[in-house]
Amino acid sequence: MDKEIVSLLFTWYDKNARVLPWRNTKDPYAVWVSEIMLQQTRVETAIPYYERFLHTLPNVEALAVCPADKLNKLWQGLGYYRRVQNMQKAAQIMLKRYNARLPQKAKELCNLPGIGEYTSGAIASIAYGERVAAVDGNVLRVFARLMGLRDSVQDKKVILTVKSEVNALLPLTRIGDFNQALMELGATVCLPNGAPLCKECPIKAFCAATRDGLTAEIPAKPPKKEKPVQHWTVLLLQCEGKTAIQKRSENSLLASLWQFPMLAGTLAFDECKKSLPFLRNDFVQSVMPTTPCKHIFTHLQWNMTGYLVTLNSLPQNQSYLWATKEEIDQSYSIPSAFKGFMKYFGTSIYRL
Repeated sequence: MDKEIVSLLFTWYDKNARVLPWRNTKDPYAVWVSEIMLQQTRVETAIPYYERFLHTLPNVEALAVCPADKLNKLWQGLGYYRRVQNMQKAAQIMLKRYNARLPQKAKELCNLPGIGEYTSGAIASIAYGERVAAVDGNVLRVFARLMGLRDSVQDKKVILTVKSEVNALLPLTRIGDFNQALMELGATVCLPNGAPLCKECPIKAFCAATRDGLTAEIPAKPPKKEKPVQHWTVLLLQCEGKTAIQKRSENSLLASLWQFPMLAGTLAFDECKKSLPFLRNDFVQSVMPTTPCKHIFTHLQWNMTGYLVTLNSLPQNQSYLWATKEEIDQSYSIPSAFKGFMKYFGTSIYRL
């Protein structure tokens, strides 16, 4: 592929690159934080989280020793919490093995939890100037169209082909800018959804998909898979101005986060009593069904039935933490899967 692409790409990037906070630094830690946040998260959403995260946890050591609940609360709203949990594991390794610094080589970075080939390439090239590619979904899409590749960009052969082409184009200098320019082109011009902005593309003269009128067909879209559906019953247990929450197990989906008590299945309230005996006696003052909620994960869907239950007194010997709305807002991270139930924390939550 023509090396002229590099020159045209740099000219375009220098003029059109978005002003983003992580582009104002070569600090490896800050670059790492931004790259992890931008996985599965839009740029506009990530910016305030990025700034707050760095203000609260400015370096590897601070991240390594941060209490888990505080860390999850800091991440709340971004979803995919395993990202930040892996970040902490990686930070703890860096604290012990690398003097609280990120390794300088992509191959070493790849050995840390949560850092794959793309992320290691991005960090090593942007922060350290290592001559290594960083091929993400944006870059795969750009090169699939440039090269006229008709197969899915999830195909291993396509990925290897694109990586080979990107490596062949790597300039001798400004490696980080080159990788960011390709990603920027994919994010702002060679769009994933809707028609790409081909007239604005600095390298359209080299694009096979544009030449052949195939930008809508390339890259090929893999067939959508049906997500399995799980049914749950969520209990909003209220007593004395507090709500019952419990921590999810470390090996479950949404590991170590907080949730409202949940029971498997779509249950009538009388069925809930079989699992929670204290609901059978005089503890219960009132019960009201909530609006059913649905949450779609990348690999499955939750359909949730709910009940708002007011209790006369706190049950004994229950594995719940009872917290006020203010305490939950400040200290306990409840995943967005339960967002539909959070409206019951309004001004009348204890009086519905």
